[in-house]
Amino acid sequence: VIVIGGGDTGSDCIGTSIRQGALSVKNIELFPKPPEERTENMPWPYYPFTYRTESSHEEGVERNWSLLTKEFVGKDGKVEKMRGVRLDWEKGENGQMKMIEAVGSEFEWPADLVLLALGFVGPEKDGMIEELGVELDERGNIQADDDYRTSVDGVFACGDSRRGQSLVVWAIAEGREAARAVDEYLVGETVLPSLDTRHLSLPARRG
Repeated sequence: VIVIGGGDTGSDCIGTSIRQGALSVKNIELFPKPPEERTENMPWPYYPFTYRTESSHEEGVERNWSLLTKEFVGKDGKVEKMRGVRLDWEKGENGQMKMIEAVGSEFEWPADLVLLALGFVGPEKDGMIEELGVELDERGNIQADDDYRTSVDGVFACGDSRRGQSLVVWAIAEGREAARAVDEYLVGETVLPSLDTRHLSLPARRG
């Protein structure tokens, strides 16, 4: 069994596969292996994007990072193997990390079952974001300050586009706070209530 994705859903897929009798389970992630401890880019109290081991991982799984799935191969609608390539990550001129396929690193793994547990990797860049020219952080999200202002005057960002993959309650809360910031920007003041959530578990600003 191959599980693509390293979040909570991926962890659940790993544990379920093992308990259902899978002979082997491989887990792959697109991004590099996270650091063991907080770095200067994720100071307390911001949420730490650090290496985690869940109970399902301890049950027996081969974990792999910086791998890109290229193709599934099979016949009669049944998968038989997965082809992929290893990735190198480099920081671009704008500070955003970009992936580069490592030359000669192509590989092929047999598979009876592939479970897709992919999450949100960032807002769609083509179109509005590219046209506006807003700065992005190293994870590919729109970089904005505590008042949701981006690098472009009059452009605000909130929710998953700013903080990355998160919960809908955060998207709602940040949407309300961003609306308050926009009102204050346009009028000079605002009477909209503040939820004062900006100090709670925000992802670290990068870049």
